[in-house]
Amino acid sequence: MSVIHLQYPEINLKYKIEGNTRYVFDSIRKKYLVLTPEEWVRQHLIAYLLHQLDYPVNLLSIEKQIVVGRVKKRYDLVVYDQHFQPCLLAECKQPDIAVTEQTLYQLLQYHSTVAARFWVLSNGPDTYCASVDNGKITWMDRLPSKAEILGSAD
Repeated sequence: MSVIHLQYPEINLKYKIEGNTRYVFDSIRKKYLVLTPEEWVRQHLIAYLLHQLDYPVNLLSIEKQIVVGRVKKRYDLVVYDQHFQPCLLAECKQPDIAVTEQTLYQLLQYHSTVAARFWVLSNGPDTYCASVDNGKITWMDRLPSKAEILGSAD
């Protein structure tokens, strides 16, 4: 696995503070969320996908509930292809939590329900990406392009 150091774009997150809690406005989900370190990573990864890689915003799905076995879970981020099939599955951790095998196992649990061709594991500073093709996992040195996500030479 080779680490990818993403250069996040400059983004203007909309914040509000209530009491001692800071919230960030999620422009995709159209609501304020508690600004946890993990949410900071998720918001910056989303910005990277939208602004650096030009992914279509309507293909992103954030923190949706799924059932893994009999347990309800929430994935961090799924990007769909042009046929609205899961294409990229991402798991985000806060920056001070290392991306480890345990992070990969968590993503693999979600993958059992939301099978995707690309996996992304990120804690902000360190990001890993793999492509999955017929059970063969290939670790990449970059995130997939818009054309790879859409399955075309767009």
